[in-house]
Amino acid sequence: MKILKRLFMPMALVMVFVLAACGSSDNQNEDGLIIVNVNEVVRSVFYAPFYAAVELGFFEDEGLEIVLETGQGADRSMVALISGDADIGLMGTEAAIYVYNEGRIDHAMVFAQLTQRAGNFLVSREYNPNFTWDDVRGKTIIGGRPGGMPQMVLEYVLYLHGITPGVDVEIITNLAFTTTAGAFVGGIGDFTAEFDPAALEIEHSGHGQVVTGLANYTGAIPYTVFMANRSFIAENPEIIQSFTNAMQRGMVWTAEHSPAEIANVIAPFFSHNSLEDLTFIVNRYQSQDTWQVDPIVNHAGFYLLQDIMEHGGELSNRVHFDVLVDNTFAENAQ
Repeated sequence: MKILKRLFMPMALVMVFVLAACGSSDNQNEDGLIIVNVNEVVRSVFYAPFYAAVELGFFEDEGLEIVLETGQGADRSMVALISGDADIGLMGTEAAIYVYNEGRIDHAMVFAQLTQRAGNFLVSREYNPNFTWDDVRGKTIIGGRPGGMPQMVLEYVLYLHGITPGVDVEIITNLAFTTTAGAFVGGIGDFTAEFDPAALEIEHSGHGQVVTGLANYTGAIPYTVFMANRSFIAENPEIIQSFTNAMQRGMVWTAEHSPAEIANVIAPFFSHNSLEDLTFIVNRYQSQDTWQVDPIVNHAGFYLLQDIMEHGGELSNRVHFDVLVDNTFAENAQ
């Protein structure tokens, strides 16, 4: 049994008996804005349209105040959602699939999509402008945790190039997400799969170079999405609609503005990164078609994601689109 699934399973079963969290509609700030607690899986420029929507006041325009926490892992973000500590979770679709397949009645429903491509980059210890995937044969890659989308996409891309993990290449999967870049800089592995800004920071340190982005090798998938428990959506449809309206504006604004303009707006979320670096990272993500211009979840992408999970041995049962995805709010937002 894989690590991530072990983390989800007990909570999914235990929390069946936990009462649903009180609706945020009863929780207002002194300005009358409804407080919405959001738990993001990690802090990354990968989620730029969301941060832009916050900074540009799109949520406030909809009567919402966003209180943001970072889970540092889909397991922790899902626990926050299930327990009611978070009203909305920003994480991979696979997390909702795992919990649903464990039989939770009040499971998470996906109501808006944020990213449609993988957000991690393969960093090589040696500069290699002519990189091909055959270059990883016989080498070691620092990957993600088993069961997480970054790791499953990495394995899927290797499969597409005829490379078998554990046979043709060793993948390290037992490091915490926040420690992989440091481990690579410290001398572990020949390659590492990193999100930005970690990938760029490795480049700046002189210990590695991005040779390719994993987004280049799969079709569009609901890689990172917004989700909420079914009960919360049923009890607070106006909050979900307002949230989605703000995200629609954030995604359109991001699509219509330059990397430099986007970087300037989201800078408060990345105080340790220079505007120059943020601009570079936004451009890197924007150029690989990371973000849609609307939050609608695509049917084909949902099933491709399950193909990737199935290939990775992480999918116990395939789930129908309508069971886990409600596009109503995203369609209304348009």
